[in-house]
Amino acid sequence: MSSTSQKHRNFVSEPMADKPVTALASIGDVLGQRLEDKGYDKAYVVLGKFLERKKDEEHFHDWLNDACGANAKQQRDCSSCLMEWCDTFL
Repeated sequence: MSSTSQKHRNFVSEPMADKPVTALASIGDVLGQRLEDKGYDKAYVVLGKFLERKKDEEHFHDWLNDACGANAKQQRDCSSCLMEWCDTFL
């Protein structure tokens, strides 16, 4: 059985384009709305924060927790999704 969600697999299978922030693994309606309220409405904007932190997952996890209250699992799922997307498309 795969260790990633279908949402994760869907996200990393294609270019990001204009996907909403809720397309990211473990970012559902509640966390998505919190991020949108702070101006992080698109997945590429969150990717920018990930890249700004030089793909350092620990620093990104801290930012994601501060930005929307994501728990440890949500932080890991989201950063893993972004890391795999970067490995594929950058």
